[in-house]
Amino acid sequence: MPSIKDILATMRWNPKGVSFNDLCKVCDHFFGEARQSGGSHRIYKTSWRGDPRVNIQNDKGMAKAYQVRQVLKAIERLTSPGGDVEVQDDVTK
Repeated sequence: MPSIKDILATMRWNPKGVSFNDLCKVCDHFFGEARQSGGSHRIYKTSWRGDPRVNIQNDKGMAKAYQVRQVLKAIERLTSPGGDVEVQDDVTK
């Protein structure tokens, strides 16, 4: 089973070649459990409104390339300095 790091590399290198299950694994890792997953789409909650959205769907076992790119943008926004999730120093006063 590929690691999150390996899946992310594949997502960047070949967005058309990502399996739906691998994309779900990455989304679950970064965004938690999908808030909706019963129908054809899995929708993940983010701490911001609007784009990039995290809304993915299964296309015969594969992820849609444009949705892979949206997930990559959301991960970048989530983890970038000055983004919604900031890394803070552990300073004890």
